[in-house]
Amino acid sequence: MNTLTIAIIIISLVLGLAIGFGLAKYLEKKNASRIIQRAKKSAAGILKEAKQEAEGIKKDKILQAKEKFIELKSEHEKVILSRDKKIADAEKRVRDKESQVSSELARNKNLNKDLEEKIADYDHRNDVLEKKQEEVDKLHSSKVQQLEVISGLSAEDARAQLVESLKDTAKADAMALIQDTIEEAKLTAQQEAKKIIVNTIQRIGTEEAIDNCVSVFNLESYDVKGRIIGREGRNIRAIEAATGVEIIVDDTPEAIILSCFDSVRREVARLSLHKLVTDGRIHPARIEEVVKKTTKQIEEEIIEVGKRTVIDLGIHGLHPELIRIVGRMKYRSSYGQNLLQHSREVAKLCGVMAAELGLNAKMAKRAGLLHDIGKVPDAETEVPHAILGMQWAEKYGEKPEVCNAIGAHHDEIEMTSLLSPIVQVCDAISGARPGARRQVLDSYIQRLKDLEDIAFGFGGVKKAYAIQAGRELRVIVESEKVSDEKASNLSFEISQKIQTDMTYPGQVKITVIRETRAVNIAK
Repeated sequence: MNTLTIAIIIISLVLGLAIGFGLAKYLEKKNASRIIQRAKKSAAGILKEAKQEAEGIKKDKILQAKEKFIELKSEHEKVILSRDKKIADAEKRVRDKESQVSSELARNKNLNKDLEEKIADYDHRNDVLEKKQEEVDKLHSSKVQQLEVISGLSAEDARAQLVESLKDTAKADAMALIQDTIEEAKLTAQQEAKKIIVNTIQRIGTEEAIDNCVSVFNLESYDVKGRIIGREGRNIRAIEAATGVEIIVDDTPEAIILSCFDSVRREVARLSLHKLVTDGRIHPARIEEVVKKTTKQIEEEIIEVGKRTVIDLGIHGLHPELIRIVGRMKYRSSYGQNLLQHSREVAKLCGVMAAELGLNAKMAKRAGLLHDIGKVPDAETEVPHAILGMQWAEKYGEKPEVCNAIGAHHDEIEMTSLLSPIVQVCDAISGARPGARRQVLDSYIQRLKDLEDIAFGFGGVKKAYAIQAGRELRVIVESEKVSDEKASNLSFEISQKIQTDMTYPGQVKITVIRETRAVNIAK
C-alpha cells in the first residue's frame, strides 16, 4: 500500500469523524430542545396546580380564621355576660346591705330614743326614792332615840346583849346536835361498814387450795421410768443437777414425784420431763438443752400470765416490768396461799368495796393487785415486802395513792388516802378465809431458801439446790475457780456456817459437785 492510499484513508476517516460529530451535535441539540419544551410544559402544569392548591389553602385558612374569630367572640361575650352578672349581683347585695343598714339605723335610733326616755324616768324615780329614804332614815333615828329613852340602853348595848344571848343559845344547841350526830354516825358507820364488808365477801367467792411442794408426773409405762432413770441413774442425776428438783422414783406405778419448794423449778422440771418423754431422746446433753429451752418458755409464760391477769381485771397502762412481776406471782406462795390468786382476789374485793364507797374502783383494783409485789424477789432483802413493793411502784410510775396503799397495807407507813385502808381490809379478808393459808409451809420454804443463800455466800458457787426436804444441800461450783481440794474445804465451811447460823431438825448433808467439760465444734 502506497502513501496516497494511506492519505486517502486518513482523510476519509477524518471526514467521517467530522460528519459524525456534527450529526451527533445536531441530534443532541434537537433532543435538548425537546427536553426543554417538556420541562417548560411540566413547570407550567406544576405552577398551575400550585396556584390552585394555594387558592384552596387560602380559602380554608380564611374559613378557619373566621370560625376561630367567631368562637373567640362568643367566649368573650360569655365572659362579659358572666362579669356583668357578677357585677349586677354585687350591686344588688350592696343595695340590700344599704337598705338593711338603713333599717338598722332607724331601729337603733328608736331604741336610743326609748333608752333616753327610760333613763330620764329612772333618774326621776331615783330622786323620789332618795327623798323617801331620807324620810325613812329620819323616822328610824327618831324611833331609835325614843326606844333608848324608854329602855335606858343605847342601840349598841342592846345589840351586844342580844348577840351574847343568841351566841350562848346557839352553842348549847350546836353541842347537843354535834353529840347526837357523832353517836348516830358511829352506829351508822359500824352498820354500814359491816354491810359493805359482808356484801363484798359474799360477792367475791374463790376456791382456796394450799400450794404443796411436790408434783406428780404420770408415765405411760414402766419402760419410760427406766429410760428416765438411765444407766446407773445418770439421767436422773442430770435432771436433778440441771433443775435443782429432787426426783423421787418409788414403787408407785406409772408415776414419778417431783419435790422442790420453788414452784418455778418444779414446773421447769415437769415440762422438761414431758418434752423428753414425748421426744424419746433422754440423755444428759439432751436434758440440759431441754431444760434451757423450758426455762425460757416459762419466762415467756410468766409475761403472758401477767398480761392475761391485767386484762381480766380491766387494768390498763401497767408498766411491762410490773406485768412481768405479776406473772411471777403465779409461782410464789404466801403462807401456802398462791400469791397471784391472793392478789387477784384482793383486787376484786378492793374494786367492789371502792364502788360501794363511791371511790375509784379501777385504781382500787390496781392497788389490790400490786399490794404484794414485794414478795416476788428470790433474794432475801432487809426491806419489808410492803416498802419494797411501794418503791417498785414509784419506780415504774404508779400514782401516789396506789404507792401509799401498797406501802401502808401492813402499817409500815402512814396512810394518806382512802385506798390504803381498803387494801389493808381486803388483804386481811383474803388471808383470813378458812383454808387459805398455812404457816408451817411458809416457814419451811423460808428455811430452804436460807440454806441456798448460805451456799451462795461463798465464792465460786455457781448453783445451789436444797433437796430432800432440806436434809441435803447440793452445791455446784465453777471448775475454773474451785479445785478439788477447795471443794472439800468448801463443803466443810458451808456445813459449819449452817450449824452456826441456822436452826433445823435432823442433819443436813452438803454435797459439792465440781466437773470439767471440754467442748469443741466441728465445722
